[in-house]
Amino acid sequence: MNEAETRAELIDPALKAADWGVIEGSRIRREVIAPGRLVGNGKRAQSDIADYVLVYRGEKLAVIEAKKRDLRDTEGLGQAKKYAEKLQTRFAYSTNGIGIYQVDMHTGAESYIKQYPTPEQLWQATFSEDNEWRDHFAAIPFEDKSGTWEARYYQHNAIKHVLEAICQGQNRILLTMATGTGKTFIAFQLAWKLFQSRWNLSRQPTRRPRILFLSDRNILANQAYNSFSAFPDDALVRIDPEAIKKRGRVPKNGSIFFTIFQTFMTGRDDAGNPTPKFSDYPPDFFDFIIIDECHRGGASDESTWRRTTHRN
Repeated sequence: MNEAETRAELIDPALKAADWGVIEGSRIRREVIAPGRLVGNGKRAQSDIADYVLVYRGEKLAVIEAKKRDLRDTEGLGQAKKYAEKLQTRFAYSTNGIGIYQVDMHTGAESYIKQYPTPEQLWQATFSEDNEWRDHFAAIPFEDKSGTWEARYYQHNAIKHVLEAICQGQNRILLTMATGTGKTFIAFQLAWKLFQSRWNLSRQPTRRPRILFLSDRNILANQAYNSFSAFPDDALVRIDPEAIKKRGRVPKNGSIFFTIFQTFMTGRDDAGNPTPKFSDYPPDFFDFIIIDECHRGGASDESTWRRTTHRN
């Protein structure tokens, strides 16, 4: 029995018997983790592909590495651990369709099990402590723009860790990512989860949050504004000096606000004295602030722009 036959005749039925792909919110997927490093002449090394990724309520909970029945059940253990580490799943499994070897990536515990855990069992094992907002976030799927958008594994990891930090009540979260790795995509998905779940500073889902996307260049703020087009039109607000001058006040109706530091730092009162525009917003007006390229605009303690974020 080759690997394909082992999967079809032994592993797939065992997963179905454990309700994977059966109960609502559970999925079994084969995932290309990384396309393989470039080796020259436009060619790549072998891709990292996980045989099975068990997903429940939008969270990747386990990786299964499958080998044909004639090999040892632990033959794929190294690969399973490698992929589980990249996907940051709590559990990794190696199997030949007969034996199932389980690894808890958090505790290091390893043992044979008789059958695969159900989606709910794996969820409870991964998240031992209940959290109301974790459940709210899990109920909101990522926005995929009709299947054209999908998070890369490291983007999914970043979103997962930020949401978990929010669940735990942390109020300052730093993501360090290289240029071109999808920071705006991550910002969008975070805003999507918060907006759709009605998370806000009161921690009661009674209203939509007010989210500020703050940058130091207009081109970045405009790009982000355009990238958030899946939100309702009346939820998006582009704060710019001309709009403020025309209305005579800063805009407050909306959910996702986009602006740059320079706009917030300009303005004068009736006597002609410098009065930064961000002062027109109450200190607790914004529930969540995303600072793009934060190492540039407000990182220094001496930065005049730093006041805009420390006030909220």
